[in-house]
Amino acid sequence: MGNQVKRKTMTGVVVSNKMDKTVIVRVERRFSHPVFKKVVKTTKKYKVHDEKNECLEGDFICIQETRPLSKQKCWRLLDVINRKNSLENEKVAQS
Repeated sequence: MGNQVKRKTMTGVVVSNKMDKTVIVRVERRFSHPVFKKVVKTTKKYKVHDEKNECLEGDFICIQETRPLSKQKCWRLLDVINRKNSLENEKVAQS
C-alpha cells in the first residue's frame, strides 16, 4: 500500500513545440570523466507531455518521469521555471 515510486525529475530547455501536447526538451548533464578527470558536458533530448500546450521554445522547464504515454514519450511537464519572453522583457527593462 505504501509502495510509492520516487520518480526522476530533470530540468531543461524547450527546443521544439511544433507537436500537439508534446514538446522536445534538451537536458544538459555535467560529470567528471572517471579516467581523465575532466568535466564532460552531454546533452540528451526527451519528448515531454504538455497537456495544456503552455510551453514555448526557449522556456526553462522541470520534467518528471511517468508511465509510457506513447512509444517515445515517458516524461511529463512538472513546472515552467523561466519563460523565454520574461527573460527578454527583463533585458529591455534594464536597458
